[in-house]
Amino acid sequence: MAKNFAVIGVGGYIAPRHLRAIRDTGNRLVAAVDPKDSVGILDQFTYDVSFFTEFERFDRHIEKLRRLHDEEQRIHYVSICSPNHLHDAHIRFALRAGADAICEKPLVLNPWNCDALAELEAECGRRIYTVLQLRLHPALIALKERLDMEARTGKRHEVVLTYITPRGLWYFFSWKGAAEKSGGIATNIGIHFFDLLIWLFGAPAVNELHHAEPKRASGYLELERAVVKWYLSVAPEDVPAEARAAGKTTYRSLTLDGEEVEFSEGFTELHTRVYEEILQGRGFGIAEVKPSIQLAHDIRHAAPLGLQSHSHDFLRRLR
Repeated sequence: MAKNFAVIGVGGYIAPRHLRAIRDTGNRLVAAVDPKDSVGILDQFTYDVSFFTEFERFDRHIEKLRRLHDEEQRIHYVSICSPNHLHDAHIRFALRAGADAICEKPLVLNPWNCDALAELEAECGRRIYTVLQLRLHPALIALKERLDMEARTGKRHEVVLTYITPRGLWYFFSWKGAAEKSGGIATNIGIHFFDLLIWLFGAPAVNELHHAEPKRASGYLELERAVVKWYLSVAPEDVPAEARAAGKTTYRSLTLDGEEVEFSEGFTELHTRVYEEILQGRGFGIAEVKPSIQLAHDIRHAAPLGLQSHSHDFLRRLR
């Protein structure tokens, strides 16, 4: 039987990937909510969706469907694409409505929120899933298999992570530019990569923040099987000249012992893979995501040490 989905935050940047995943897995979008009404994109997927701009009316509609006690009409999953600071509340709404939650990154902003949600998950008998699509990238799965084999030798790797995804002034006037709502740059654009690093190389033992400002953050990690220099930026001027000359507007690089790990293709289809795994009961839950939330939280509250001898090379260019 096809499952019924509702989407919270359907007017947001990431929502189209969820809409596509719902459609491509053979399921139905039946309800959506967003305070913005510029959601004509819905017509690319369905003409038959109940849309609301007021959460209270959306809540009432979902509750009405729940009270029908009809398995074919109730909401089975709520996909959450709302601003980061609202995720916790919207996950709670989903579970209390009798649905499983599929939440965009970050699941929550603070690690202790994970514990409270785990308790609610147990009380309601529902599941909370998150989107860790990099763990499903074929190239990265192959890399993890290789690293797991090498782990037996005790080898420690040297990793450099660089991610520059330029944003205009609008970014800093939106909720994404407010650290109390987005978690700041390390959380908003870095959480997937911190999860990836922990997944590949183990838990962090040393965590240093070298630089932090609204547009950039940089630091150093010592994980169980790797040392990592990382640099995150939304500043257009940080895109390397060679990348701009090649017509690229973003720059993503992960080097392992001096060699580039290629995983730049195939990003847009990964949400569908995430949904396929969830529908088979194999999605990523609270336990998988909590370590990266803890790390991002610690980075957000750390005092920058300034330029160090082992800082990322991009940080030296700012000096």
